[in-house]
Amino acid sequence: MANYLLAYHGGMDMSTATAEQQKASMDAWMSWFGGLGDAVVDGGNPAGAWRTVAASGVTNDGGANPVTGYSVIKADSIEAATKIAQGCPILTVGGSVEVAETFNAM
Repeated sequence: MANYLLAYHGGMDMSTATAEQQKASMDAWMSWFGGLGDAVVDGGNPAGAWRTVAASGVTNDGGANPVTGYSVIKADSIEAATKIAQGCPILTVGGSVEVAETFNAM
């Protein structure tokens, strides 16, 4: 079994959401994670402020598709990890999930 990074992009802006929207969002995430069981390696966190660094050393606030959070799961294949990602609540609010296999380099 390999580990897979789920990088979340977009989704709901919790700072402008109503209390009811925030609760519904958290309930959906908790339900989804609860259904994943021991496939969850690291539940991850949302991401806040971000900056893009180029090879030249130039930094920019912003970027084309900022990461808004991450999780790490384990699955038998990238296809299985992708199937898990297809149930992610961020997809219901216009976001996307990038799935990438990770490996130990050292």
